Amino acid sequence: MIGPIKINRTVRFLVAALVIAGLFGWSTVSAQDVAVGSATATVLAALTVTATQALAFGNVYQGIAKSVANNSSDAAIFTIGGSVNSGVALYMELPAYLALADGSDRMVISFSTTDAIVDTTGGGDPTGFVAADGYNNANPYNLPSTANLSDAGAANVYLGGKVIPTVDQKAGAYRGDIVLTVSYNGT
Repeated sequence: MIGPIKINRTVRFLVAALVIAGLFGWSTVSAQDVAVGSATATVLAALTVTATQALAFGNVYQGIAKSVANNSSDAAIFTIGGSVNSGVALYMELPAYLALADGSDRMVISFSTTDAIVDTTGGGDPTGFVAADGYNNANPYNLPSTANLSDAGAANVYLGGKVIPTVDQKAGAYRGDIVLTVSYNGT
């Protein structure tokens, strides 16, 4: 038979120390810390573009070209809305001709390199445009990519042009699409 186990004094002291430490809890010391930051972003208001007024040549005679100035009451008007004072890039697609609805005839339309105005005040009236209010006589094939919307988040593009009917141009109402694309440029 095996007798009782004899525990020496050192082992008894260590066991007692562990029991006492367990009763009062272990204390840990750390040399590190953690912080939580955040990421933020504000999404700007969506851009809107509206063709407010068509480029209107009115009555045109066979064989006689007719022009409309970019600051005329007959100029095309595009209205832009978006985030206040934000930078925008503008791109315009222009037709090479106007066509009858049935497609049976077409008439040449042309645009010079000075046929557009970019009104960064959002005024909305090409006849009242002042050169200091944006880009006067701009190239519609290469509109500014650095225009800013107004304090009200608006701008306008006015467009003139010229139609050139042939001497035997078929009578009727001609039409063509002018497309203005606007995007934020990040400024």
